[in-house]
Amino acid sequence: MRGGDRLGFVPLLVYLKKLRSFAGGRLYLNLFGTMIVSLLEGIGILLLAPMLSLIGLLDSSVGGIPYLASVAEPLRSLPASWQLPVVLAVFVALLLGQGLLQRRLTNMNSELEQGFIRHLRMDVYRGLLQSDWAFFLRRRKSDFIHHATTELPRVSFGIFTFLQLATSLLFTLIQIGFALWLSAPLTIVVLLCGLALAVCSRSKVRNSRAIGQETTELMQRYVAGMTDHFNGIKDIKSNRLEKQHLTWFGELCDRLERNIIQFTRLQSASRFQYKAASTLLIAGFVYLAFSVLHVQAETLLFIVLIFSRLWPKFSMLQSGAEQLAQTIPAFRNLWELQREVEAAQEPEPPEESEAVRIVQGFELRDVSYRYDRQGDAYALRDVNLRIPANRMTAIVGKSGAGKSTLIDLLIGLIQPERGEVLADGKPLVEGMGNELRRAVSYVSQEPFLFHESVKDNLRLAAPDATEEQMWEALRFAAAEPFVRKLPQGLDTLLGDRGVRLSGGERQRIVLARAILRKPSVLILDEATSALDSEHEASIQEALVRLRGSMTLIVIAHRLSTIRDADQIVVLDGGKIVQRGGYTELAEENAGVFGRLLGYQVG
Repeated sequence: MRGGDRLGFVPLLVYLKKLRSFAGGRLYLNLFGTMIVSLLEGIGILLLAPMLSLIGLLDSSVGGIPYLASVAEPLRSLPASWQLPVVLAVFVALLLGQGLLQRRLTNMNSELEQGFIRHLRMDVYRGLLQSDWAFFLRRRKSDFIHHATTELPRVSFGIFTFLQLATSLLFTLIQIGFALWLSAPLTIVVLLCGLALAVCSRSKVRNSRAIGQETTELMQRYVAGMTDHFNGIKDIKSNRLEKQHLTWFGELCDRLERNIIQFTRLQSASRFQYKAASTLLIAGFVYLAFSVLHVQAETLLFIVLIFSRLWPKFSMLQSGAEQLAQTIPAFRNLWELQREVEAAQEPEPPEESEAVRIVQGFELRDVSYRYDRQGDAYALRDVNLRIPANRMTAIVGKSGAGKSTLIDLLIGLIQPERGEVLADGKPLVEGMGNELRRAVSYVSQEPFLFHESVKDNLRLAAPDATEEQMWEALRFAAAEPFVRKLPQGLDTLLGDRGVRLSGGERQRIVLARAILRKPSVLILDEATSALDSEHEASIQEALVRLRGSMTLIVIAHRLSTIRDADQIVVLDGGKIVQRGGYTELAEENAGVFGRLLGYQVG
């Protein structure tokens, strides 16, 4: 592995290119403005010489400072009473101009930084949303939250820390140029001392990167733990597990605290090191200037003035290098995530294209699928099945039989390891599922609602739907009576994940949302499991009315909901073991369907 990869600077270069692409000419304008600010500051310092000579603190010839005597010569042609005011006016104009330019650069930096953060957020979120389902099966959802809320801001901070390092280095080089102009021997001595100190401080940069890696790991655990805990907050409260989770959280917070303090101590040690070195260095080269090099007093004064401003820049460069090293793990993690996302992208169908309409149906030919390609366990093996359009097909079986995997294959969320899936006789190859799913409404066993109103949740499926159409969909899903009783009707907020509603009420609103979309294929994955018998019967009657207008695929554990199915497919161990009508399968007492029905009836 190359050194750049090992140190993590390749991801840094990748994001610098992204910044250059995003910012364009503004980035170079910013760097040029910083150079102008540095030049103005240097010129302002040099103007102190004629001012000091005019008030008698320096030799009026200012001969110890190169070229300054010829620059100051025009001042002597002015009346004596005008000389100091003119120099002061020029000095004030330069510093005010520098201040105004610095203010503009600060504002531009802020706009650039916040715009780039927004650009990265959109880039990451868009990539995640357009990734295929197999990608999400491999990763924890909390990792995405961690990258979006923790790693991404660290990457942005690292990018602009690098730019600050670059501009500080530019400023430092300009100031070094002024110092070399005034006295090359003393400047070289100071630079050699600074270089030696930087070499001695390399270990602190390595330690910063190690601390940054620990920060990434701790924050990943923090976000994952918090996500899991609040997803399971009802279990925690119901089983009095608060103490155990609080203990875990306290230990993690202690490690986060130690991590931050460790980095603070490292940076304070670096700053003290540079402070002590600057004190000793100034004392040393003042002695050297007077006793050995016999430098003129005015030159020495300006060198001390310049390096009193310059040496903190050395300290800032070291501190910036440590901060940048601390963010390198975040660059690597975000870059790896984005590379994975790019490899998992699904082609987006054209916006103007019409949704696919299934007119013949689906077919699976010798389909096999494993979630772990290295393992022996098949979720589905050698499945052959035809699902006719505009009919109702029910899929039943014990938990783990492969029902959800079958649905995922049908709508192109995953691709079979062997065999092929056809929609209307055309192979559903990789990339086509995204377009097919524009014609599909899917209702899961665990209905998801946003912390918005009923109306807003329904409009996710059909943004242009009228209230009358919403009530019609709610009526179909047996949800109209309880929605009308809500405090604000359609405008009632439902709470986080719809927590203010019962499980059955949530399922009915999600079902109404699916119907409002007017799909060609409606898939119900245990969508009636939380309903009571009365509402289950209402949904069953509604499904019968839909048969003939769309393809219905129902996964059901409660077998009473599929009495009217045109065909029932029974899965066991990833294989189809029975197929037929409800009455036909119910009479086969020795079959899997008969046994499942017997358990429920019994």
